[in-house]
Amino acid sequence: MQFTDEKEERIIRESMKIFLRLGIKSVNMDDIAARLGMSKKTLYKYVNDKVDLVKRVFDCHVAHETEQMKLVTDRNLNAIDEAFEMMRMVISMVKDINPVVIFDMHKFYPELMQDMECQRSQLMWESLRSNLHKGIKEGYYREDLNVDFIVSLYVSAIKGIFEQLGEQPTELSFGQLYLELFRYHIRGIASEKGLQYLIEKVNQERQNQVT
Repeated sequence: MQFTDEKEERIIRESMKIFLRLGIKSVNMDDIAARLGMSKKTLYKYVNDKVDLVKRVFDCHVAHETEQMKLVTDRNLNAIDEAFEMMRMVISMVKDINPVVIFDMHKFYPELMQDMECQRSQLMWESLRSNLHKGIKEGYYREDLNVDFIVSLYVSAIKGIFEQLGEQPTELSFGQLYLELFRYHIRGIASEKGLQYLIEKVNQERQNQVT
């Protein structure tokens, strides 16, 4: 994501941290200016209002997700390792998000939330589709998969997790819910070769945690 100068970048990135930690509705522009150590007059030189700030913050967030996904795919891992790293990346990026943020976006900024979900869905769609084709080619995923259907199902399930967190509290974190979905997903698409590799990988992960 391009910024006009360092001050604009600081405003967007620091506002993102504030919103993700405290939520959106409870934070006003006076709070943002105070936390950034600048006047509201200076703040309004870079953003039109709070709606504009929220939109640019989440555009920045999606851009960051895109960059992180590219870093994973550029490593040329096999399909299952790539899927694992994507899972870790998503959990790492989401683990510190206050569920109130999702609730606030759905309730007070529905159009922005819909736009962000569309961007994220497109990003996930392209990434998952590429991973499935890679896995089939490598022999880790079944050859008889209906790729577009699997991608649609998985993206819908992830969207459902976000909606659940936004609508009501849950004992499980996003990371825990996503990990269960991921396990279900991989076991459903893996070939015998893929399942064997998955078992070995999980066992290795457990050994690494112990040591």
